Amino acid sequence: MSRLDKLEPESLAPDQRELYDSIARGPRARGRQAFSLTDADGRLEGPFNAMLLSPRLGGALQEVGAAVRYASALSDRSREIAILLVAHHWGSEFEVYAHEAVGAAVGLGSDELADLRAGRLDGLAADERPVAEAVVALASRGDLDDAEYAAALAALGEATLFELTTLVGYYATLALQLRVFRVGVPE
Repeated sequence: MSRLDKLEPESLAPDQRELYDSIARGPRARGRQAFSLTDADGRLEGPFNAMLLSPRLGGALQEVGAAVRYASALSDRSREIAILLVAHHWGSEFEVYAHEAVGAAVGLGSDELADLRAGRLDGLAADERPVAEAVVALASRGDLDDAEYAAALAALGEATLFELTTLVGYYATLALQLRVFRVGVPE
């Protein structure tokens, strides 16, 4: 049971409404939707509802998330593999629910999704495996040893490795918030 009531759009303060609109009508809401950002009453789902509690911080956080999702050099598949590995590591039900849907939409098959659930990386494409290996190390140890760093750097380059570490930190943050507020999957 969620510890946080979903905030009603019509009762939001002006700064909350501005953030609500940037989420519900921003890049996440454009194009094909793999999961719904709002429930039937227009209330935000998942981590986005909690972001409304502190619009200044929530706004900055959602902007980082939008950049991670829409402005990264990672391929769509690699990005979703990384997100799912973080979500599975942290046991984040909502992120698994949402990003398995997004992953399927960008071409991850049911066998690949099952492998990610089980932590199996051997079936990944050659360009996706270094991403996954780096994410597993970052999620489990919070660091890359010298050999892991060299492998990730060779495969991704410095800028994309920076983006990947940002992705891991962002989704770990969301997983923590979702767990503390007991936010599960939508009904």
